[in-house]
Amino acid sequence: MSQTLRHPEILEIARKDGKVTVEGLARHFDVTLQTIRRDLTELAEAGRLERVHGGAVLPSGTTNIGYEERRALKSTAKRAMARACAARIPNGISLFLNIGTSTEAVAQELLHHENLLVVTNNMNVANILASNSACQIIVTGGQLRRADGGLVGNLAAETIRQFKFDLAVIGCSALDKDGDLLDFDIQEVDVSQTILRQSRRTFLVADQTKLSRSAPARIASLSAIDTLFTDQPLPADLTASCAAWGTQIVVAS
Repeated sequence: MSQTLRHPEILEIARKDGKVTVEGLARHFDVTLQTIRRDLTELAEAGRLERVHGGAVLPSGTTNIGYEERRALKSTAKRAMARACAARIPNGISLFLNIGTSTEAVAQELLHHENLLVVTNNMNVANILASNSACQIIVTGGQLRRADGGLVGNLAAETIRQFKFDLAVIGCSALDKDGDLLDFDIQEVDVSQTILRQSRRTFLVADQTKLSRSAPARIASLSAIDTLFTDQPLPADLTASCAAWGTQIVVAS
């Protein structure tokens, strides 16, 4: 296969899996390791990927990747994390679900839950849960972010302040080595911080690609999260920090 045909497929694999490895791509395309290293270097120089040890990841930066790309990224892992998360959400509680494709996956797994009061600033979550007649849905209002159906701004935060939730399930754009949850939109950060203040318990749903990305705005520390649902074990240092903070880690396969 020629280089011009490999590059788009390499990018597609990176979008689906969150990263690519030199050895894995060499086997996939039946070419040498050196050929793949050249491909990854050229894609990195073009700004399409970021080189990491043994492979490459989607580029980080000051803007998020597109919604459709995020929805396709790690879709199998998201379903597994969502199932594990939903299994720990009891019936008959008040629940907040925020913006993100991971929280949308959780909403999909709640279609057979009963007597839930769900508040959300995510139009997609509201549309998914509309199929569950045993679920009461409240949408916060706020400024509509057309790219992903999110509602942000002062009105969204003010609505959230009217509640005290039994549980909140949130996502984030990035998770750094110190355990800080990060995002790109400062208005969304304000809303997420309000959600954390108004919730008795908090779950974070975040796959491993979040550890290879960066974003400029800090939401909170993992120390503020009761349970993290992810798809692969965390680095040893971060696992130790979570143990010290009392943050439980659930690795969903």
